[in-house]
Amino acid sequence: MTPEEFRHHGHQLIDRIADYRAKIATRPVQSTAFPGSIRAQLPATPPADPESFDEIFGDLDRVILPGLTHWQHPNFFGYFPGNSELSAVLGDYLSTGLGVLGLSWQSSPALTELEEVVTDWMRQMVGLSPAWRGVIQDTASSSTLVALLCARERTSGFSLTRGGLQGEDAPLVVYYSAQAHSSVEKAALLAGFGRANLRPIATDAAHALDPEALATAIAADRANGLRPCAIVATTGTTTSTAIDPIAAIARLATAQGLWLHVDAAMAGSAMILPECRWMWDGIEGADSIVLNAHKWLGVPFDCSLYYVRDAEHLIRVMSTNPSYLRSAVDDRVRNLRDWGIPLGRRFRALKLWCLIREQGVAGLAARLRRDLANAQWLATQVAAEPYWRVLAPVHLQTVCVRHEPPGLQGENLDHYTQAWAEGLNRSGAAYVTPAVLDGRWMIRISIGALLTEREHVEALWARLRGRA
Repeated sequence: MTPEEFRHHGHQLIDRIADYRAKIATRPVQSTAFPGSIRAQLPATPPADPESFDEIFGDLDRVILPGLTHWQHPNFFGYFPGNSELSAVLGDYLSTGLGVLGLSWQSSPALTELEEVVTDWMRQMVGLSPAWRGVIQDTASSSTLVALLCARERTSGFSLTRGGLQGEDAPLVVYYSAQAHSSVEKAALLAGFGRANLRPIATDAAHALDPEALATAIAADRANGLRPCAIVATTGTTTSTAIDPIAAIARLATAQGLWLHVDAAMAGSAMILPECRWMWDGIEGADSIVLNAHKWLGVPFDCSLYYVRDAEHLIRVMSTNPSYLRSAVDDRVRNLRDWGIPLGRRFRALKLWCLIREQGVAGLAARLRRDLANAQWLATQVAAEPYWRVLAPVHLQTVCVRHEPPGLQGENLDHYTQAWAEGLNRSGAAYVTPAVLDGRWMIRISIGALLTEREHVEALWARLRGRA
């Protein structure tokens, strides 16, 4: 494709994205596709001859768009806000169009230094001290894996330079809330701790990690000859956005010499609001933090911000130094290949840079406050309605609800809850996420799509009552 052909089709593409966003509310939120229906509409073999972009755009309209669930829809209340603010989309487009890679500082100096700048902007925005240094990872899953690898090496005195965990005298143990995201368990398994050495800790009535139960588990493991290694605490758990008591956990981690990683993947964006920072009180006692700018904040996926207090330890665990990547300035620059698992990286800082500059901190804060207010409004309506319950504290933008008609309980209530939620989703009018809390199915309503205003939350509440 020549630059002129690219210019022509690029203009068409921007128009298509703009039209899609402008008219997205007219589409059903959830796709009506069934398993295999998309694949059946596409050729089983690749084209032997070139095809025009008119043909490609035709299939986009005919096959791809009808097969999507529309995360940017104002009636999308599922999972978490996966916002993709258009100013940040332009930054992502820039990154792809420039086509540069960050293998080292020298391979693209601006890529590295802009990432240093925007991660420090975000550090300031969420109220962290200058002791923290950040880097962009792909997802919170990768960030938690990196954190547990660093914890493993600190506790074992860098066993990777010897026999690894197989050479250690006693197994290392990881502790986390029973409400923690599944990525925590996956990261611990991939880091080699072994399932027998993972400790999901009981939670309190508000579904937050219980520090006393944590202390008891650590003491028991020490008494049994095991080596406590790391704690993963969560600010805003996935199911109910519960808030683990970071300050109490940090004091315990410090006293016991354990690594503390804080998962604030979704809730971390709220920390740009000073009134929300109580949610991670004690955060300066942690060793690492992850927050996903590609969720509520508005950066297109993927852009996970990972912060550490001891960058030299991270570099020692992650560094690689092949001869073909060395340069004369290595002792004066940050080589981001030493700050995570991948060698190369895309220019992800551009989309965060564009978002912050175009929205400003004030614009981002105003949108988050809108979503918090809408969640509180909905929780108030649900609590006042007979046979409806709010099942968890509403600290952020997620409201956990269940309709409990008289005479329905146990598995019958579960079947009923799943059935009306599925009916709502299949209708295309709105999208919510069922989940299990305290052993029973309920509905998570995650408020925070870019276009979601009070009118959409009001309409959802009407649909919930009508459907149930």
